[in-house]
Amino acid sequence: MPEPSDTGPQTEPSLEARPDPTEEPSEPLPIPARPAPASGGYPHVVTGQYHSLKRWALALMPVAVWIPAAAIGVGLYYWWFHSFDKTRPVFVVLVFVVVCSVAAMLAAMTDSTPLVAAAAIALMAAPMAAVAAAAVLHGMYYCDRVTSPCLVGVLPY
Repeated sequence: MPEPSDTGPQTEPSLEARPDPTEEPSEPLPIPARPAPASGGYPHVVTGQYHSLKRWALALMPVAVWIPAAAIGVGLYYWWFHSFDKTRPVFVVLVFVVVCSVAAMLAAMTDSTPLVAAAAIALMAAPMAAVAAAAVLHGMYYCDRVTSPCLVGVLPY
């Protein structure tokens, strides 16, 4: 014989049965368990997005950032070498280094893809590319003025 189900109307307990909210509870309330993350938690998985870069993308990202940085370095060195007052070129070099550093840190702080992380690394190394290109121009200027032989017109020996 099937048992009767309790599907009848539910009544609310009377006011006398409710606990007084101003009274201290006789025993401490249990701490609820921490809920499990909904879908794996952090880091968020997005379908169709790589979790790492392919080698060619990792190699092209610094090249894409360092080529303009090298051009900026050559231009700044040219300006510095040919200017009578060195204050403005040196200030612009300082601004260039600060802008590269701040842009790299901002890119690194984003909840980003691996491509943005590679761009942050390339931006942090952009002043190095500028110095390397300026060093080539400095070597060319030096080899023009010195009488000793130079290797490829850049490195004196």
